[in-house]
Amino acid sequence: MTPGKRYGEIDLLRAIAIVLMVLFHIVYDLREFAGININYQDPIWFLVGKTAALLFIFISGLASGFSRSPVRRGFKVLLYGMAITVVTYLAMRDIYVRFGILHFLGVTMILSTFLYSLSSRMLWALAGVTALLGFWFKGLVIETSLFLPFGLMYKGFGSMDYYPLFPYISVTFLGILAYRHWYDQRPEPLWAFQLDSKPILWLSRNSLMIYLVHQPLILLIIFSIRLL
Repeated sequence: MTPGKRYGEIDLLRAIAIVLMVLFHIVYDLREFAGININYQDPIWFLVGKTAALLFIFISGLASGFSRSPVRRGFKVLLYGMAITVVTYLAMRDIYVRFGILHFLGVTMILSTFLYSLSSRMLWALAGVTALLGFWFKGLVIETSLFLPFGLMYKGFGSMDYYPLFPYISVTFLGILAYRHWYDQRPEPLWAFQLDSKPILWLSRNSLMIYLVHQPLILLIIFSIRLL
């Protein structure tokens, strides 16, 4: 495949993910910080938020196959995640972000070189095992916070954003498998299209920046309106 080439289907999925993520966070912030009676835990809003996160994870696994330096990008994303940890700890200590979506994406990008070295058969097996482990871990409570990145929670744990490696790394494995099936070693992907939409391309190219700034902007607008 051509290094640096853009694929319209990937840009479209990434743009959908960021729009869904922003929409979910608007609903969450309106309930938590503006007191508006809207339940972000309703199935439809839960589906919106979860779909956004799963798309980001899937695309990250797939796109690492195109990246020249996924490990360096992973450390950058993880650093942003740690910054969010510090900010949310200072602002809302009880539910601050300890291992959120950016922590997850950063770690899996750092591991991507190793993960891409695994056989497809091994990746399918690991996808199943990690998914099962993650659902099993949800029912367990331990005495330490050391295993939070793996999905093992302690009594009283709470976080406004939590995406542990188990079960979600199974979606990363699916992204790697999609890269191998649709893109790797092919002059053209099996399924692709050209995208000429400037708004969608802009959303895709700036998805990380949008993710980082949209929450502070939403909260600034909410608190500004409340002060009027």
